[in-house]
Amino acid sequence: MTQTLRFTKMQGCGNDYVYINAFNEHVGDPSALARRVSDRHFGIGSDGLVLIGPSTVADVRMRMFNPDGTEAQMCGNAIRCVARYVYEHGLVRERVIRIETGAGVKVARLLADEGRVSGATIDMGEPVLEACDIPLKVEAGMDARAPYISKPLEILGRTYLVTAVSMGNPHCVVFLGPEDPALDDLNLAEIGPVFEHAELFPERVNTEFVRVDSVSAVSMRVWERGTGETMACGTGACATVVACVCNRLTDRTVDVHLRGGVLRINWNEHDNHLYMTGPAVPVFEGSLFL
Repeated sequence: MTQTLRFTKMQGCGNDYVYINAFNEHVGDPSALARRVSDRHFGIGSDGLVLIGPSTVADVRMRMFNPDGTEAQMCGNAIRCVARYVYEHGLVRERVIRIETGAGVKVARLLADEGRVSGATIDMGEPVLEACDIPLKVEAGMDARAPYISKPLEILGRTYLVTAVSMGNPHCVVFLGPEDPALDDLNLAEIGPVFEHAELFPERVNTEFVRVDSVSAVSMRVWERGTGETMACGTGACATVVACVCNRLTDRTVDVHLRGGVLRINWNEHDNHLYMTGPAVPVFEGSLFL
């Protein structure tokens, strides 16, 4: 008899993942499964795989795997979908949900539209700005504890000014100026992998290319390590707002316009936490033949 694996596909701002209820389903090799299900021609098609299982420190545990099989610490768009999934499937009864991730325990507060869950606000915690903790390669004479704000980085013969932030995973934020191509005209397939594998980033890096539209709005495209360009990145949106504030470009509450939608990010000045609000949308459920 053919073995099957039940799954749910969900998306947040177009950032789509295959979700497995690990309370009920057994996944022996999640890295291999992630590579299989993510393939948009021979699999289900997604930006990765998310396992939802039991936790000893929170209500549930979320494990996320990139399309190349590597495990990532966090995903802001995926965690909103996890919150909606566990509530609607009866795994958690409260609308305030504690979720264990590779970047620590995050708190989700579900949003309702006419009585139905539509999304969530996630306490994404505090940003990390110290160079050695992002982590960055610390050169001789470099202060390992100093932030890395608007520093030069040469990529393909051009010098970019970059700001590095960790939101549990490393990010490199690049602000586009008037001399740069329009955001839609950037060749991310060419420059994204070079940023990702730059020597400065020993664990590779997610790179955000940002145009500041006003003090309360920015537009962004993202190249994610292990994945490539995606429609949205929640931790990347948070890192972008931190970089904006550190470079005195925006206020602390910003609408981040991504290819897949809009995330509202607030960097709260009282507790230093970032709060991300956005949608979480089921797409379809099915069975995968193993």
